[in-house]
Amino acid sequence: MTEPAPHRDVTELAEEVLQSATRRVTGRGEVGERPRGVIGVLHRLSIGLDRITSFTGSIAWVLAWVVFVLGLFNVVTRYLARFIERDIIIGQAFDLQWMIFGVMFLLGLNYGVREGVNPRIDFWWANFSVRRKAWIDIIFHTFLFLPFCWMAVNILWGYSLTGMGRSFNGSWSTWKVWEIWEQSTDAGGLPRGPIKLMILIGFGLLALQVIAEIIKNLLVLLGREDLSDIHQPQAPARIE
Repeated sequence: MTEPAPHRDVTELAEEVLQSATRRVTGRGEVGERPRGVIGVLHRLSIGLDRITSFTGSIAWVLAWVVFVLGLFNVVTRYLARFIERDIIIGQAFDLQWMIFGVMFLLGLNYGVREGVNPRIDFWWANFSVRRKAWIDIIFHTFLFLPFCWMAVNILWGYSLTGMGRSFNGSWSTWKVWEIWEQSTDAGGLPRGPIKLMILIGFGLLALQVIAEIIKNLLVLLGREDLSDIHQPQAPARIE
């Protein structure tokens, strides 16, 4: 004869309902389970934006070596030209060096934000709790950093597209932009249209990473610090 199931009082049932509702709101489940609900959507969005930043950061790392090689080439040809008393300096190499350096910097802006290298008063910041840091970052990222990125993109939109060949009335004379984009006025210089467009792209990528940081800090406030993946650099020792 089987024993009757133990009677469960109202308190236990209410506790289970509350825990189930909490898991649905915060996305909590079993250990190793993917977060669900709104938390899961925010988490996946932040991961996607971080992957974009990782990709652009890798490109910036490669471009740093390209800038080094071009700089070395320019220095060698400059002094070699003096030694042999002949002009062997290549103008395109000089233009390419500063343009690639600019692209490297623009593609690394979002990576710097993700890694937390932006200036802070570190000896105060290190003593703040995780939730206080999250509140500060959400407020300043939302009301200062993100509006700045929006303003920059808004200003650079027309400037960049004009450099690529768009007319002031908003029309394009041809889809072959390499035929109409802005050209360098220097002898032997490279086109300037693409680097102007990269300024717009760089600030757009920066805005995406700022949104990712806002999401991460929001996850902290929602009690999911384990999903936030916020990079916290080591604060330097305070010198009295």
